[in-house]
Amino acid sequence: MSGPTRLLGCALAVATLAACASGVADPAPPAAPPAVTTTPAPSKPPKPVKPVTTDRGRQSPGVVAGGAEAPYNYAPSLMVDGGRYRMWWCSQLRFAEPGGDDVLYADSSSLDGGFAGPDGSPGLAVLSGSTHGWDSVHTCDPSVLKVGGTYYMYYTGAPGDVPFGSLVGVATSTDGIHWTRAAGGNPILGPANDIIRDNHYGSGQPSALYVDGWFYLLFTDTTAKAAGWNGAGQFVLRAQDPTFAGHVESLGASGWEKVADTRKPRTRAVVDAFSADWMYVDALRAFAIAHSTDAGTTLTFWNHDFTAQPLPPVHVPGPWREGPGLVRTPEGHALVSVEDPCGRLSVDVVRATVVGGAGAPTDLGHFGLDLVNVPGCRTKAQAAVLNGFAVPSPENIVDLIVDGGVVRVERRSVADRLATRVLDQRPDIVDELPVVGRVPAGVKAVRAPNGQTGLLVDGKLWRVGPEDVAKLNSSPVTPVTQRQWDTFDHAGNLNR
Repeated sequence: MSGPTRLLGCALAVATLAACASGVADPAPPAAPPAVTTTPAPSKPPKPVKPVTTDRGRQSPGVVAGGAEAPYNYAPSLMVDGGRYRMWWCSQLRFAEPGGDDVLYADSSSLDGGFAGPDGSPGLAVLSGSTHGWDSVHTCDPSVLKVGGTYYMYYTGAPGDVPFGSLVGVATSTDGIHWTRAAGGNPILGPANDIIRDNHYGSGQPSALYVDGWFYLLFTDTTAKAAGWNGAGQFVLRAQDPTFAGHVESLGASGWEKVADTRKPRTRAVVDAFSADWMYVDALRAFAIAHSTDAGTTLTFWNHDFTAQPLPPVHVPGPWREGPGLVRTPEGHALVSVEDPCGRLSVDVVRATVVGGAGAPTDLGHFGLDLVNVPGCRTKAQAAVLNGFAVPSPENIVDLIVDGGVVRVERRSVADRLATRVLDQRPDIVDELPVVGRVPAGVKAVRAPNGQTGLLVDGKLWRVGPEDVAKLNSSPVTPVTQRQWDTFDHAGNLNR
């Protein structure tokens, strides 16, 4: 079941917002003596704004994945999970029943090849047609999340080549390989039927992510009111229930609206495209939507409320023949750069690159680049990406960022051991975070029966993991019972 004909994307204009306010001085009381004029302290000059650019363009040397003897391979969904790249995609295996589209799975230690299923095959069929009902023949376009200990696969299903027969379903798994249809095996999303166009696809091509307790779903609906003349357009729903069974909100022309069900008329498309994928960029508190255009894969950015675009469109060049799959975290977020968590964003996609002998997209390849000078970490919410990093301190020590606060660590060797990385530059936003603790050298340490160690500072216990951290801090270690460990006032966990 190949996707609908694509619509060539258009570059979206980037709105630059500016604001200014004039100052107003109160008049001096008539009887007051002349005011003493003082020279205000010079304010800190603003840092020059650097333009967002790209570097480190990359491309796999060849095909990275595909099902054995499969006539097509496209619409991948990828996540970094357990130190490996895990990928699910749409294909068709001749020996998988009932003979329609199948969702295949494989993983690898590299994006540039070596993908294999758990049975050693190029791709293992993990979800196929149910043989009855709405998804009896086709299962395609997977989008996989992992929230807590549960994997969720949102997918397109259809009973065959039926007009407007494409619907969206969801399945769950504990390992990403063995799947059970959720929502009672029923679809969770269908076409709105706002306008019947010549494109009879229906609704499908879902892409899901999880942000702040909400499941967000991006999808195609060729019958939506705001779709293009050919049915192109990406629409957004969100719900706190992964099956979208209740408390659903729809993104409309006026923002988020509560809707009784998922078929509320669809009045706003966030991009003019088919078969898109997206991820949430925490350093910007923004969504990045990847869709196909003449330039390759184009990323369109929307802020958290879908009211402004924080970055201009970015293009990942190279051949393509079907929608891209972004490399994401298990919850569908962008990977955080260890080198520069606020200002560097790595964008990697896997996409079909040719039309094969069966006349369908195939030959999955990897393409990517980095965005640099990204204006991230401008607010405390965006600065959450700094959790676990350390930065230079104004006190000539090291500041370790822990759950939105700063812990001042006297010894650099201790900070090196505790932090994801000690950054060379201190982001301005760190000055706005509260100092919640200090770790002087030589403070007492205690060790629990399970080997966990903590440093005692002003009557509070900071957990630091193994005992070697205490040794680096020159802290004498005293064994304690589990009961004693539990009775300490636990300030937090410094070990990342």
